[in-house]
Amino acid sequence: MLNRYPLWKNLLIAVVLLLGALYSAPNLYQDDFAIQLTGSRDIYTVDESLLSRVTSALKREGLEIKNAELEKKSGLIRFNDGETQLKAKAVVSRVVGDDYVVALNLAPSTPDWLTSLGAGPMKLGLDLRGGVHFLLEVDLPTAVAQKLENYASEIKGKLREEKLRYRTVTSRDDGSLAVKFAKADVRDEALTVLRKEYQQFLLTSAEENGSYFVVFNLSEQAIRDIEDYALKQNLTTLRNRVNELGVAEPLVQRQGRNRIVVQLPGIQDTAAAKRIIGKTATLEFRLEASPGASSARTETYKFRSEQGRKATLEKDIIIKGDNVANAQASFDENGQPQVNITLDSKGGDLMARTTRNAVKRRMAVLFVEDKERSVYKTVNGEPVVEKIRFQEKNIISLATIQSVLGSNFRITGLDGAGESSELALLLRAGALAAPIYFVEERTVGPSLGAENIAQGVTAVTWGFGLVLLFMVIYYRTFGLLANVALSFNLMLLVAVMSMLSATLTLPGIAGIVLTVGMAVDANVLIFARIKEELKNGLPAQSAIHAGFDRAFTTILDANITTLIAALILFAMGTGPVKGFAVTLSVGILTSMFTAILVTRALVNLTHGGRQLQTVSIGGVK
Repeated sequence: MLNRYPLWKNLLIAVVLLLGALYSAPNLYQDDFAIQLTGSRDIYTVDESLLSRVTSALKREGLEIKNAELEKKSGLIRFNDGETQLKAKAVVSRVVGDDYVVALNLAPSTPDWLTSLGAGPMKLGLDLRGGVHFLLEVDLPTAVAQKLENYASEIKGKLREEKLRYRTVTSRDDGSLAVKFAKADVRDEALTVLRKEYQQFLLTSAEENGSYFVVFNLSEQAIRDIEDYALKQNLTTLRNRVNELGVAEPLVQRQGRNRIVVQLPGIQDTAAAKRIIGKTATLEFRLEASPGASSARTETYKFRSEQGRKATLEKDIIIKGDNVANAQASFDENGQPQVNITLDSKGGDLMARTTRNAVKRRMAVLFVEDKERSVYKTVNGEPVVEKIRFQEKNIISLATIQSVLGSNFRITGLDGAGESSELALLLRAGALAAPIYFVEERTVGPSLGAENIAQGVTAVTWGFGLVLLFMVIYYRTFGLLANVALSFNLMLLVAVMSMLSATLTLPGIAGIVLTVGMAVDANVLIFARIKEELKNGLPAQSAIHAGFDRAFTTILDANITTLIAALILFAMGTGPVKGFAVTLSVGILTSMFTAILVTRALVNLTHGGRQLQTVSIGGVK
């Protein structure tokens, strides 16, 4: 008998190997150090004129540019090394100002013909190379101030509910709240009521210039509780935002009292990541002030999209962005972008209670952002950048309330589809309990150290090399064919990981080493079976046929049990454990394909088409 595959099977194997070579090829091209430039809002676009102005400034500073290109709504400037990239970022930030986001990036250098086929390089984790590192600072004093502002609204509502007349509720510079009354007896009655409701405050009474006050001071423990809550809430919100970005194996963790570290391995669009992570946009819903309302209880704001237009609103906030349970971007009947809002039960009750008595009045939606402005100075002849932090509130919608609103309604008046999608994402991910600011940003190399990476690469090289040597020495020609199949296995493993956009970490390298051993193990089982059949007196071609067929069940059983273990690791593990499980799972599938199909195709090619008198396979003829 002769051992031959039908033509269709040989063509199938050839096509799979060709696709593997094609989709693993991008990994031969190293990423470029780059700066990504994008608008902070949809109305700010990156065009040829802006890109030319930026590149001219870089050249004046003597910084060498590898390439500059436009990508959809953003610009990408490539450099030869990381040092030039870091210097260039400061120059570009100074040129474009605060209307644009300037982010560090690692840009693929894959040729266009490969990119057009959907081929891209495999992402590397932060413990190998690639990704971005952000160090964020949480503005805890503002968190306390915002909480006091919420308490002020609650206190007003409680006093109105108890029918206790007050004049004003104001925040003082020392971090206290002062409620002003016209009469001492009313003040004393209010003090009794408020002490029961607000035990986290130290309440005292005071008299100044003929007016009577109840003063609220937060205890030290209450302040710490507010700050801890703000930090935990920001951690949760940032994790939700990172999940919305679809980043594999991110790291979001607390550092010290008021800082958060965010590491995004393998991220490509770092400008979008920086904008989404750092943006503190939220909403406030307020009623328009009635004509003749006291200026002490009103505030005037500009419209975000209409120059020169203003409106006066009540200071009292109906609800804020943290009452939003869900938000989805869509388009209205006129094709304009909108965000469909669903409130939580508390927000729905507050909205219904307020709008029940405000039908035919107008309600405004305030877009609230915490921003930084860069001011460039020269101190002792050296350029210095000073960051000025401020909060900007603009009206994005002012509409008449036609009926009582509940938990579902929509927001219009946004700049474009991009802004509606981004606002929906931010509201859906959760509001930040306190503003956050970028303290440090950098592209990161190995967080586990160059020595660990070198050891990982060395482990793969030595493992692969020793296996190749053993197979050739022990199994002669058949061992050489198994080595060719093993090389194809590594190529297919890299190709599949690249196609899945999986992130390779140091534990993932361990998975590759294990895969090499498992792939050879399948060939060892096949060759051992062939040797056994030869000893039993079968002709060479019959022994080869029986060896592959009868070893298949054993190989399948062994690999399925390992695959089940890998799937459990993926389901139950986190971070690097998932990376190991993904690499191991893909490696099992590719090793079965190469060990069973590719190795047999090679054996058929070299031995299957002729009559064999002897077969040299590990000392058995």
